[in-house]
Amino acid sequence: MKQPEIPVFLITGFLDSGKTSFLSGTITEDYFSIEGNTLLLICEEGEEEYDPDMLAWNRTFPEIIEDQSDLTPAHMEALRQKHGAERVIIEYNGMWDPRDLILPQGWFLHQQLMMVDGSTFETYFANMKSVFGNNARGSEVIIVNRSSADMDLPRIKRIFRAVNPSCDVVFEDDQGELDAFIEEDLPYDLNAPVIEVTNQDYGIWFLDASENPDRYDGKTVRFTAMIHKQKTLPKDSFVPGRMAMTCCEADMVFLGYLCHFPEAYKWADKTWVTITARIRKEFVKQYGEEGPVLYAEKLEPAQPVTQVVSFA
Repeated sequence: MKQPEIPVFLITGFLDSGKTSFLSGTITEDYFSIEGNTLLLICEEGEEEYDPDMLAWNRTFPEIIEDQSDLTPAHMEALRQKHGAERVIIEYNGMWDPRDLILPQGWFLHQQLMMVDGSTFETYFANMKSVFGNNARGSEVIIVNRSSADMDLPRIKRIFRAVNPSCDVVFEDDQGELDAFIEEDLPYDLNAPVIEVTNQDYGIWFLDASENPDRYDGKTVRFTAMIHKQKTLPKDSFVPGRMAMTCCEADMVFLGYLCHFPEAYKWADKTWVTITARIRKEFVKQYGEEGPVLYAEKLEPAQPVTQVVSFA
C-alpha cells in the first residue's frame, strides 16, 4: 500500500506568544478546512487552552507531547493512525530547535510559521538571540502580534529579515494587521547623486535594497566592502560585501550583491575597497529572483572594516 502524503503545519514561538490563539482562529477558517481529520500535536501548554467543542466540530484531535524525546517519527505516525488524520499541525515548543524535528516517512513540511509577542520581543531577543534565530530561520511567515506604532517596527523587521531574507514579517495589534506600517527614515539620502552608505549603515542599506529593489534601480551608491570572488562567476564579476551577525556570534553570514566591473581581474580576493556603483534591478540566477545588481564605476583601496554588521 502506498504511504499517504501528510502535510505538516509547524507553528513555532515562545510560550504565550499567541500560538494557541492563532491556531484556534485558523482551524475554524473555511480556507483551512479539509474533509478529513487533523492531528494537533501540542508541545507546549500556555495559559490559553483550545475549546474542545471547536476542535471536535473541525475534526481536530489534540495530543500532548510532554518531552522532546517523545516527538519521534514512530510516535507521531502512531498518533496519526490512531485518529486517521490526513493533516498534522504541530504547536512546537519555543525552546526546541525546529531543525531537530524529524518527520515520519510520507510527512512533509507544508508551512512553517513563527509567532512573536511584540510586547516582550526586546527582552526575549536580548537574552535568547540564538533561540530566536532557530525559530525564525525556516519560517515562511513571522507574525508579530501585540504590536503598536510606537515600537521600532522597522528594526524588528530588519532583525528577522537578516536571519531569514525570504520571510514575510507581519505586525498585528488587537485590531488586526497594522496597515499603516510607517516606513523607516533611512540614514542616507536616497535622492543624492551618490548615496553614501556609511560602515554603520551597511546592514540597513543591504536589507532595504533587498526588500525594495525598485527604489534603488538606477541609483548610484558608494560604500566600503571586501571583495569576494567565486569560481562560478565570470572574470569581470565579484561580490563586494561585509560579514554580518544575524542573531549571535555563531550566526555569521556574508552579505553582498553581485557586481560587474571590467577590471575586476586586477583586484584580488578579500581586498577591501570603497566602491562606487550604479544599481540595476535584474534577474540573477544566484538570487533566484530579481534583485539589485551593481555595476561598478570606480574602485579605490580601503582600510578593512573591523566592525561586524549588526541589525540589533
